Amino acid sequence: MSNLIPPHGGKGLTCCLLEGAELEAEKTKAAGLKQIEISSRAKGDLIMMGIGGFSPITGFMTKADWKGVCDDFLMADGTFWPVPVTLDVSQEDADAITEGDEVALYDAEGNEIMATMKVTEKYEMTEADKRWECEKVFMGEGTATAEEFWKIAENDHPGVQMVMNQKAINIAGPVKVLSEGEYPVKYAGVYQRPAESRAIFDKKGWKEVAALQLRNPMHRSHEYLAKIAVEVCDGVFIHSLVGNLKPGDIPAEVRVKCIDALVKNYFVADNVVQGGYPLDMRYAGPREGLLHATFRQNYGCSRMIIGRDHAGVGDFYGMFEAQTIFDKIPTPAEEGKALLCAPLKIDWTFYCYKCDGMASLRTCPHGKEDRVLLSGTMLRKMLSEGGDLPDHFGREEVVAILRKYYEGVTDKVEVKLHGAATGN
Repeated sequence: MSNLIPPHGGKGLTCCLLEGAELEAEKTKAAGLKQIEISSRAKGDLIMMGIGGFSPITGFMTKADWKGVCDDFLMADGTFWPVPVTLDVSQEDADAITEGDEVALYDAEGNEIMATMKVTEKYEMTEADKRWECEKVFMGEGTATAEEFWKIAENDHPGVQMVMNQKAINIAGPVKVLSEGEYPVKYAGVYQRPAESRAIFDKKGWKEVAALQLRNPMHRSHEYLAKIAVEVCDGVFIHSLVGNLKPGDIPAEVRVKCIDALVKNYFVADNVVQGGYPLDMRYAGPREGLLHATFRQNYGCSRMIIGRDHAGVGDFYGMFEAQTIFDKIPTPAEEGKALLCAPLKIDWTFYCYKCDGMASLRTCPHGKEDRVLLSGTMLRKMLSEGGDLPDHFGREEVVAILRKYYEGVTDKVEVKLHGAATGN
């Protein structure tokens, strides 16, 4: 019997991915259905529904779900969920669909039908609806008013841009997933289903597992966070996003090589498991921190490492807002519907010359001039511009991998620094 935390929602892993004869029959049916082209974000959401990563969700959200999640972090049935999981379609496509119809969800980039869906509801997303979603999901506590937020959000916040560019209508309903896309092959040995990570943890006899979220290359601060988790839990799950990021971010395959080098040279390998998941970043700041904890519970993790500026975007959020939000979410009374994966809150970490090692604001009494402030954004900016890194910023093995990558990049994107990256 497993000692791991149960999946979110109280229903076990709810997997919508078909297999065997059922899969082949659904593929045949899908070929004759109306095709709806989906975004990269929706593709990732579908795969997560397919493999149980989004348990207990088995389809795209209704209007009641969408409103409840935005307003109160709760779906219509009272289950905790922090960000909307919706599917947008054009007015033309919506007009051609009747509630009760089945449609095929098509990924143009991969040139394959990813899923079928029974449409149970269609609802309009007006400009006002989109703006309301953005204010609820993306506006941090540091922004005094909605007016102040909108002055910069439409131009500078990728999550806001994603929502505002959505099509006019959302469709809701259960899905049957037909494919995991390119992930099982492209990221073989890293990409995992929740059932697979749970099996690994069970085999190791783990009970308390901490997840480390990565979208940047793993620098010394990440390494330190992971090692703190190893000290207080049975093991750490270094879990990288292998879906789409924003321009200028470092590709997943490069980041995986960096993690491999670190684990090989600087960790007790038995205490670390590396994995990858197929979502696109939503750039939802504190709410995304909650999402990270929610689906990590499905992967078998009881703790989610939340450090400085977790899932941050520019200066939209307070440095530790992704920690404090865990103290403000509702706790549904019904068994299984509450978030059980707890935050492992860790203060701002850095290398201190006077301490002669990694430290945090809780342990180091020295000043800013004695510290090497570490951030993934700063790392990307320095390397993309061919600059030298300060001592102790990154491990030599990792820096060598990243320099080789940047030598081959021809279309470089300017990396903008923000307060969390510079220590201001």
